[in-house]
Amino acid sequence: MNQDLTQQWLTEIQVIKEQMAQLQHERDTAWESAQKWRQLYNTEAEQRRTDAQLSQQTIASLKAELHKLQGFEVDTLPAGTPVAIQQEIEQLKSVEDLQAKLITAIKERDRLLQALKTEQDNHAQTRNSLTTALGDAIDSLTRERAGVGSRGAGEQGGRGAGEKLQ
Repeated sequence: MNQDLTQQWLTEIQVIKEQMAQLQHERDTAWESAQKWRQLYNTEAEQRRTDAQLSQQTIASLKAELHKLQGFEVDTLPAGTPVAIQQEIEQLKSVEDLQAKLITAIKERDRLLQALKTEQDNHAQTRNSLTTALGDAIDSLTRERAGVGSRGAGEQGGRGAGEKLQ
């Protein structure tokens, strides 16, 4: 009888070790998945920051051009204004040229503002999607862990009842 009890305990210990190894593997897999999602989110965020910075630079150059078109002289432009912009401003000879350039600049500004808004909306949507996916993964892992824990307790409870009958 002692040998049966010892064998039963050894078998139960082995089952628990296997369950523990499986749970550790599942935990590691979930951690790797979470790391991958974090990396994807960080990559997306970096791309959005770069796009926003490029848009800011474009807006700044358009503002400089708009100031010139509104009557500022080339000499009053900031020292960092590119030569190409200064040359383009100097080519404007008539009011009609100035008006056409201003209309073009305003249309481009409106297009860029719309593109920026679209990018911001896309970024928010991506952030929400990634956050939701990460939350779902964590919830799934939590449910899995809870399911494994309740199955293990049920099995142990069943063994205890069987032992009382013997």
